[in-house]
Amino acid sequence: MHQIFIDESQIEGKKILVTGEDYHHIRNVLRMKPGEEISVIPKTPLSDGEGNGKELRCLLNAYHETEREAELTLIFVKEADIELPCRIYLFQGLPKGDKMELIIQKAVELGVFSIIPVAMRRSVVRLSPERERKRIERYQAIAAAAAGQAKRGIIPEVTGVRSFTEALRYAEEQEIGVRLLPYELSDQTGMDRTRRIFSDIRPGDKIAVFIGPEGGFDEEETGLAVEKGFQEITLGKRILRTETAGLTVLSWLVFLLEGRN
Repeated sequence: MHQIFIDESQIEGKKILVTGEDYHHIRNVLRMKPGEEISVIPKTPLSDGEGNGKELRCLLNAYHETEREAELTLIFVKEADIELPCRIYLFQGLPKGDKMELIIQKAVELGVFSIIPVAMRRSVVRLSPERERKRIERYQAIAAAAAGQAKRGIIPEVTGVRSFTEALRYAEEQEIGVRLLPYELSDQTGMDRTRRIFSDIRPGDKIAVFIGPEGGFDEEETGLAVEKGFQEITLGKRILRTETAGLTVLSWLVFLLEGRN
């Protein structure tokens, strides 16, 4: 079943009006016909709860071509219970090329709560304010599309680019208690320690995962992170690419947390 996100202002009792890109997608891409069923998720600000919103099951009534809107009728409300019991914040060192788009798409599918792009010392990419604005708009659109495909209950936020110190400060401001730093120079024989760190995670925890860019972390950066409570972990004896490392940690967390609400 197809799923879209809408603003709560589009809901009028049992009638829901779909406009803009969603109207175009339903009518011209999906080619939905009146009488077909669709799943609708009201957009919920990320700050006002755990993100487990409600799914509205609706029927497509009609297209109003003059107003460029689709009219839906609410059939029933289903409590959404598909989000992980922990909020996971992915702090991703800016990678080259279009790797960030892949990382965002897959991280959203895996259940990440928020993605924070970080400009680190070994990041090759340097963005002007205008390029950053356009990139973030693009990244947020990718997050929205991935959230719809994965039937998420929220659209994870992709924040603006932060410096390394700003990212550490942001983790403190969000009161994130579990702070993980996968580091290729960490003791690669210390998988038992990594397992213990993961086993201590409990539902309701906020989790930060800090991933370096292609060149990895600068030693001074890892020192600052450890001072701020980040724990070095190993992902094994193999060196993973930046686009693989974060998704590996997220996959471990999904396996650990799924169904532990």
